[in-house]
Amino acid sequence: MDPIADMIIQIKNASKIGRPAVIVPYSKLRSSVAHVLMHEGYLVSVNRKGKKEKKVLELGIAYDNGTPRLLNVRRISKLSRRVYTGVRDLKPVRQGHGRLILSTPKGILTGEQARKERVGGEALFEIW
Repeated sequence: MDPIADMIIQIKNASKIGRPAVIVPYSKLRSSVAHVLMHEGYLVSVNRKGKKEKKVLELGIAYDNGTPRLLNVRRISKLSRRVYTGVRDLKPVRQGHGRLILSTPKGILTGEQARKERVGGEALFEIW
């Protein structure tokens, strides 16, 4: 299965039904994606819990007056088809209301951060 797709769909589904938090299995990639989502305001908190093989991430979902900040996500790069974008191909998502999340040589970045750093990479997903 696709661990990033599983994580973002779990976050989306939990926010739709109004859950305050969601628990996903821990990995370094999931943790760095979650920290970027927290920095962008889609998550309130990211906590690592557990020891050794049973590590999990507890992700607190952000709400504005009862409505979730996360409305939808679209996975771009999949296991069967990887999509890479150069720095010149980075464009705003939803007229600037969404974010593009990239895996770059400098780590997991948003499209805006990648433009500032002048680096491209694998487009993971769009979130708005």
